[in-house]
Amino acid sequence: MGSSIVTLALFVVAAIIIIQTIRVVPQQHALVIERWGKFHAVLEPGLNFVVPIVDRVAYRHDLREIPLDVPSQICITKDNTQLQVDGILYFQVTDPRLASY
Repeated sequence: MGSSIVTLALFVVAAIIIIQTIRVVPQQHALVIERWGKFHAVLEPGLNFVVPIVDRVAYRHDLREIPLDVPSQICITKDNTQLQVDGILYFQVTDPRLASY
């Protein structure tokens, strides 16, 4: 009876460690990994492996193109005509390491 509880406990601990080792990164995302508090790697989309306890996910970046609406403004031109200007800014993270640090 006692050895079966110990075996079950070891199985549960091993399962938790295996689950924490595997990281699935979705498409158009990137994870920045720190090892002992310093930059270690950038995880690309797909199945990745990390060292539990030692590695941690420091940043999660969305690599898609993100639109940012600029509020419309009324401007006066050189010939004294009023003009309403509206804009959309598109930005995208291309390097997750530089975006993080």
